[in-house]
Amino acid sequence: MKVLVAFLIWCLLFVLSWPVAILALVLFPFVWLLCLPFRLLGIAVGSVFAFLKALLFLPARLLDRRPARV
Repeated sequence: MKVLVAFLIWCLLFVLSWPVAILALVLFPFVWLLCLPFRLLGIAVGSVFAFLKALLFLPARLLDRRPARV
């Protein structure tokens, strides 16, 4: 669905100003490559926070007396 919306917005931009639409089409891969390290950094930071959360809640999970959830 996101791809369809993006395509429709690009088509609208193409109708309104075709040079800007072609420029956006050409520059998109470069912008994606520029943003890739930040995405990887976000994944790494999210993983560290998930690990720390699991580590902090481990004693509570070990001392929990309720039966296991199915």
